[in-house]
Amino acid sequence: MHHTLALTELLGSPVIDSGGTVCGRVREVALAPQEDRARIAVLVVKTRAGNRNLPSAAVVSINGGVRTSTAYSEWSVSDGAEGLLLLERDLLDQQVIDVDGRKVVRVNDVDLHQELVANRIVLKIGSVDVGARGAIRRLLKGVVPTLALNALLRRIPPREIPWEFVDLIETDPARRVKLKISHDRLAKLHPADIADIVEELAPDEREAVFETLDEEVAAEALEEVEPKLQKAIVESLDSERAADIVEEMDPDAAADLLKDLPDEQKEEILEEMQPDEREEVSGLLEFRENTAAGRMTTEYIALGADATVNEAIDALRNYEGGVETVSTMFLVDSEGKLVGTVPLAKLVLGSATDPLEPLIQEPLVFAHPDTPENEVAELFDKYNLLTLPVVDENGKLVGVITSDDVISLLRAKL
Repeated sequence: MHHTLALTELLGSPVIDSGGTVCGRVREVALAPQEDRARIAVLVVKTRAGNRNLPSAAVVSINGGVRTSTAYSEWSVSDGAEGLLLLERDLLDQQVIDVDGRKVVRVNDVDLHQELVANRIVLKIGSVDVGARGAIRRLLKGVVPTLALNALLRRIPPREIPWEFVDLIETDPARRVKLKISHDRLAKLHPADIADIVEELAPDEREAVFETLDEEVAAEALEEVEPKLQKAIVESLDSERAADIVEEMDPDAAADLLKDLPDEQKEEILEEMQPDEREEVSGLLEFRENTAAGRMTTEYIALGADATVNEAIDALRNYEGGVETVSTMFLVDSEGKLVGTVPLAKLVLGSATDPLEPLIQEPLVFAHPDTPENEVAELFDKYNLLTLPVVDENGKLVGVITSDDVISLLRAKL
């Protein structure tokens, strides 16, 4: 059986040592996240002789005051908070990420669970209170009579987030490592949700999140963030980290992002990138915006004109591009000229050794690199396209535009 205690009620409570003397008051409540993410490790007690660390294992009961099983003289001097997360300093009134509700919230109080294990109190963080209840309790504590306050609090349902759904934002890299703060829970969300969360944070908090997220997740989230913010986030990262993330982005999204950066930083990021990705992105950077070339991606599946269904399936197996470009296979001759497109759906109809050529979709619709965007959109609309190949003046396939690019193009015009 456990009951709940608010952090703000525990702070300031008198502490009574084994001799029955009131030695001081609770100054801070601390976790050691490397050892246990939820269990309280230490109470910092403010005494006449300075701050002392009371190990939580020495706490016998908490009821209007903290009773301990050890003598005050045994408590070690509290010398800073190396490796400790101090709940009042690091959590109360701070912003945290509610991974379950997919939003940024402010902590108004922390609910601690007390469990009795072998006659000792085990204190754990149960949840953080992000609603009005925690705020009211703190504002009115000691200002209005306790009975009246409790009557009011009973009428306000708590808005709590279980501790396991809380992701902390720590802007200091050294402390992130010490406190083992990572964003693996956040990383499991949809990139669009991560983007929404990141947009709510302050600049240095955003940077902290992008420093700790896995590159692939960071890249997908970055693609969903709005362009002005994309630029700000990338500018705040060091170029090596930025390059790791940009490499994982869709080449056309990466090119769009880089072209907005200051030249010096753009060059630094390109230098840090892997040669293949660098080449793709710098190729796209040369194209003008507002034309087909500015919208196309170089991730697509091109096969020889005499390819079979089997070869197409092999190519699919090794494909790492986006969902949209996979909807169509492009057939090219020995010189790279576009001969036809085969919809993914038709692959299913052929048997393994059938040639793809009879499955070619008519008519063959394509654009040139300098085709204006609005004409591109009209082609998509007229032919209900999922993808549109872009060919140069010699008929060579140079890129592909996908329907999601056209949708974002139209949305930008609204």
